[in-house]
Amino acid sequence: MSSTTAAPQTHRPAMQPGAPLLVVRDLVKHFPVRKGLFSRVVAQVKAVDGVSFDVRAGETLGLVGESGCGKTTVGRSLLRLIEPTSGDVLFDGRNVAAAGRSELRRMRREMQIIFQDPYGSLNPRMSVADIVGEGLLVHKLVRGRAALRERVGELLAQVRLDPAYVNRYPHEFSGGQRQRIGIARALSLSPRFIVCDEAVSALDVSIQAQVINLLMDLRDELGLAYLFVAHDLSVVRHIIHHMAVMYLGRIVETGPTEDLFARPSHPYTAALLSAVPVADPARRRRRIVLTGDVPSPMNPPAGCPFHPRCPAVMDICRTVVPPVRSAREGQQYVCHLEPDKAPGLPAA
Repeated sequence: MSSTTAAPQTHRPAMQPGAPLLVVRDLVKHFPVRKGLFSRVVAQVKAVDGVSFDVRAGETLGLVGESGCGKTTVGRSLLRLIEPTSGDVLFDGRNVAAAGRSELRRMRREMQIIFQDPYGSLNPRMSVADIVGEGLLVHKLVRGRAALRERVGELLAQVRLDPAYVNRYPHEFSGGQRQRIGIARALSLSPRFIVCDEAVSALDVSIQAQVINLLMDLRDELGLAYLFVAHDLSVVRHIIHHMAVMYLGRIVETGPTEDLFARPSHPYTAALLSAVPVADPARRRRRIVLTGDVPSPMNPPAGCPFHPRCPAVMDICRTVVPPVRSAREGQQYVCHLEPDKAPGLPAA
């Protein structure tokens, strides 16, 4: 792997401080369950059930939770790779959810995605020049093969790959190199916002650190905003500014990353963080082991969806939807527990 210096790229004017680049309100995605000869809809899988959050320019929001909680569905719904059932997705003031085909195509130049699987996300029959340069040709940003190869070479240098790799094919690269090619493809249209869908979970631990450092460098150099979908909190802690914790299609807690790691307010967040490995034995903490299985998103529980597994469950949790509470500045959670009764992290 080459350590070629990244090619320079024009920086955009910074947005007004605090202005959200992406605003998501009440995002819903239900998948119909069909049965019988006439494919009659018999149920709905409530994969995403009323999700709201903001992402600002240059900020990384981590969307975390167990597998199957709806994180990937949220990420793909933002770009309309999956059509949302309802809700608003405002990108720089424009409603992605209501955009027509031509408008959506223009907006997608500024919104890209890095997929989880570096092996399955690259077409094995296409060269690196064709994979990375496909968007450039579709949007008519380059003319001719020579200009295409030159621009692809610049993008490869930007992700710390040798520009001479333009004629190679995916099978000639390692997993980490393939993911860098996927990052170069996402950068090809000079986006402002990128969904990182478990972008490092399929890589070896040592390679994960390299790719995360690369993403952080690119964010700082280009002013990018990320939605970082992940389930391994120890891996993504140092790249995300804010964290949103999902459970069964809903966000149960949000706040600055360090605040949530130091003192989570929702029992589910506390359980997730208790499983994060700690290198210092003196800071070791007791695991919170959740009993039972995650309920079916086809038939979520009444009241609080977490109540069948919650170690702090009360009678009200079984019937009444919990309110949104503020634990401290910038940190909110959805629970019947008062802030002074929040679980925090258990000691060893």
